[in-house]
Amino acid sequence: MNHSKSSCWRLLCLGLITLSWIAALRAEEVGDRWGTEEREREYYPLVNIPLPKDTVIEAGAFAVLPDRRVAVATRHGEIFLIDGVDAAKPIPTFHRFASGLDEIFGLTWQDGAFRVTQSCELTRVSDTNRDGVADRFETISDAWGYANYHEYAFGSKLDTDGNQFVALGLSESYYSHALNRGFIMKIAADGKTTAFASGLRSPGGIGFDEHRALFYVESQGPWNCSCSLKAVAPNSFHGHPASFTWYKQSPELGPTPDTPKSGTRIATEKKRIPQLTPYAIVFPYIRMGRSITAFSVNRTEGKFGPFENQMFLGDYTLSILMRASTEQVNGVWQGACYPFREGLSTGILNVEFTPGGKLLCGGTNRGWPVRGIKPFALERLEWSGKMPFEINRVTIEPDGFKITFTKPVDDATGSSPDSYAISTFTHPYHGGYGGPEVDQQKPAVKAVALAADGLSARITLEQLDPGFVYEFDLVKLRSRDQEGLLHRNAFYTVNEIPSR
Repeated sequence: MNHSKSSCWRLLCLGLITLSWIAALRAEEVGDRWGTEEREREYYPLVNIPLPKDTVIEAGAFAVLPDRRVAVATRHGEIFLIDGVDAAKPIPTFHRFASGLDEIFGLTWQDGAFRVTQSCELTRVSDTNRDGVADRFETISDAWGYANYHEYAFGSKLDTDGNQFVALGLSESYYSHALNRGFIMKIAADGKTTAFASGLRSPGGIGFDEHRALFYVESQGPWNCSCSLKAVAPNSFHGHPASFTWYKQSPELGPTPDTPKSGTRIATEKKRIPQLTPYAIVFPYIRMGRSITAFSVNRTEGKFGPFENQMFLGDYTLSILMRASTEQVNGVWQGACYPFREGLSTGILNVEFTPGGKLLCGGTNRGWPVRGIKPFALERLEWSGKMPFEINRVTIEPDGFKITFTKPVDDATGSSPDSYAISTFTHPYHGGYGGPEVDQQKPAVKAVALAADGLSARITLEQLDPGFVYEFDLVKLRSRDQEGLLHRNAFYTVNEIPSR
């Protein structure tokens, strides 16, 4: 076979594999595990946001302006101002404010200007002559390298002291060829930039959780068997050693951490490496996404339903939305993730709550196969006002968990240990790409105490171990009006167990 025919054959095989992958994504039984999209639509309908004709808007970041307009920044490097996104039947106007930027994955408004996180730098973008179009682009910080298309940068909103944090993905998602790749950088109010944390692989977003603690989203890959949320503290190390090469330029990080041992468990390695931060929330692969992306905290004061102060995240590959809640135990962050909504039209890159309390979702299918069928889209998720029967939140107890619900659980199913199916697993901690769920267990539920109002249950387990993800399958529960849960599963990552 000559080289030309060989190349064509390889391309054909690659195309067939890709088509098979797309078909598998669309045939996966996410809906069977989560409920159905039809049931979800009853409580949280999706509304399409019409886009201007012949305009490509691959939303990478959002910001809400003081005048209640919403700004959307795109992977093509443009910023659009949207007016009317909250209308009952939206026909919003779009105004292009800026262009010429690159792969925007962070956007915030401060003092009459945007702070834009693009791959190569953090930029202040303003309209000095007030004609509605940006005319001044100022570099706030470019204290990192950029040489490969996959070297994305994700920017947070500002903290209470005016600091901003930028999470830098590795070069080609495996290496650290460019300066500070794999670091989180801290940009102070005066622009001073310092290294803040290391060990990142391929972040998908960074921001502040319900407690205003800093978290970033990590993707599945080497040293990460599933996607996860990780809490970020000063000088913390997040598992991938590729960024160690830049410690010599960043004395503020302290000594270089020990290199993790491949093939162990993260609970073991964190005892050996003081800087190593465990995953705060593990998102079980496929069951809870394949490539989770940026998050937004629900602070709508009930406009978005019962999940106030919870994090809402998208998933690029599966075109779904999920919830997450966090808590700190013995000084370590951990928490749970929950299914929320499937059936979005494209791969989700970012989400933002609008002034009217709706969730704006945007993204693209550019680069990798996704489940949604559109190349790009803007959609709005809103609460219908009807209360779903859901697991609201899972928190840990010294000998088990407390589960709260959005509607009262009936006494018969809610008081029965048989209604609470619990299983556990962990992952190998290794440098290979992804990895299996291992060390599975099924701890028995010894006792259940259902609250008198039916809105919470405390379950006591025969065994509770750190370093494991606890999977809840509550398909047997019924509400007092005999309704089944909209979503039967939740997943809690245990790093620490509270004392009695």
